[in-house]
Amino acid sequence: MRVLIAEKLAASGIKLLEEAGLAVDVRLGMSPEELVEVIPNYEALIVRSATRATREVIEAGTSLRIIGRAGVGVDNVDVEAATERGIIVCNAPTSNVVSAAEQAMCLLLASARKTPEANASMQKGEWNRAAFTGNELYQKTLAIFGLGRIGGLVAQRAAAFEMQLIGYDPYCSAERAANLGVTKFETIEEILPLADFITVHLPKNKETLGMFGSRQYAQMKDGVYLVNTARGGIYNLAEMVEYLQNGKIAGAAIDVYETEPCTSSPLHGLDKVILTPHLGASTVEAQERAGVQIAEYVLLGLSNKMVPTAVNVKLVPDDVMSAVTPYIGACETLGVILAQLSREAISSVELTVSGDLAEYDVSLLGTAALRGIFSQHSDDPVNFVNANYIAEQRGVSITITKERRQDEYTSKASLLTMNGSQRVEVGCTTSGPLTEPRIISLFDYKLDLIPRKYVLVMKYEDTPGKLGRIGTVLGNANINISTMEIGTLEKVTGEAIVLMNVDDPVPPEVYDELVASVGVTDGWFIEL
Repeated sequence: MRVLIAEKLAASGIKLLEEAGLAVDVRLGMSPEELVEVIPNYEALIVRSATRATREVIEAGTSLRIIGRAGVGVDNVDVEAATERGIIVCNAPTSNVVSAAEQAMCLLLASARKTPEANASMQKGEWNRAAFTGNELYQKTLAIFGLGRIGGLVAQRAAAFEMQLIGYDPYCSAERAANLGVTKFETIEEILPLADFITVHLPKNKETLGMFGSRQYAQMKDGVYLVNTARGGIYNLAEMVEYLQNGKIAGAAIDVYETEPCTSSPLHGLDKVILTPHLGASTVEAQERAGVQIAEYVLLGLSNKMVPTAVNVKLVPDDVMSAVTPYIGACETLGVILAQLSREAISSVELTVSGDLAEYDVSLLGTAALRGIFSQHSDDPVNFVNANYIAEQRGVSITITKERRQDEYTSKASLLTMNGSQRVEVGCTTSGPLTEPRIISLFDYKLDLIPRKYVLVMKYEDTPGKLGRIGTVLGNANINISTMEIGTLEKVTGEAIVLMNVDDPVPPEVYDELVASVGVTDGWFIEL
């Protein structure tokens, strides 16, 4: 079998493939047209970030069995097209975690000790020790936002400097935080005034984009140092400038940017700022690991063995796959909804399947639910292979219960978690040729709605005229309600719940108006 390597790969990775008896061709700098022309001759394709494995490339690769990305993520691979063709797509997500953690520590130290400024001064022939008095890390408080693999490695390294470790991660269990020596806080507001240093290790999503702006900077401790080696956009750089200039922020070290390459930003040219060109994975060792790991995974895939980092492989018997497939996407959707309904860290989840579905091995549905829970809140890529591993690492358990009894639905599935005394439950069935998930229960209220991109959930006292007020408030905000459903309980409680699809996001000020006008007692805005 033949392997095409389209970008520079560590020699040790190439050697591993050749020693396994594969014919390896290294062809760098190919145009998209050249790649389409040659790809029919290969069973495997290895890329990094520059080469795009598009649908056109994949459809031309009539012999392709596996595509390997020597690095984190698979953004440059059309996973859907590969899945349709039965081609495995895998990556090397752990190859750079040590390098990324070390880069964070490097920037912490360089920022605190003013190393770049001192070096620039010395290069000019100056000797000005007094201008570069810095700060120790010893006994200082480091706040780590995101306690996944990289955040955990940073915690271990910072502990060696005898720093006081505090952290925020709604999807990290208290047990994992304790094992890392991190005191975990439940809100951002609690942690900000305590930290001498802040480092972020979070994914970029609707919750983390602009997570730190003027309001958060004002709440921080005077003289705080900020580091970002995770994703661009978590810190609002434009709003940071004022706080750097007035000394509230003593220093900032940024390795990642919203748009890359980044040659201009609000922080360019400012004192007390270190800017590096996304060097988190730029070490000889990380590149070596990426090359070796992806070579090992390609060999497994070509040998018809389980690929640990495959993003689109589900090794399930055909009969089971046929039965559970309509509920894979539905359970992932349930997981996304559950994660956004839960206001505390999820430590355990119960998946219950009923009816015909209960006759099968539905463990894949549990994985789908975990994937949904973690997909928006993890600094690691989440797929059907690593979702259970991430859950284990974060101390999240899942149990699966089967009920063979049937009611009005042939099959259904539900997720349940307990947040203190609050029971958070969401259930679904599927329907239609696209097997769309239909939400049929929420907090044990019965309803029936196919959720769309933006979903508004509200609880309120069940009295006449409330729906009209909801429509008026949303209408005045130019937010259209496309579909809605009122939930019911078996016993009358005087409280109602409404689930509605809206065409646009609901801003906080509009929600506040709903609370005041309608008497909303609890509510959530969900984005799918």
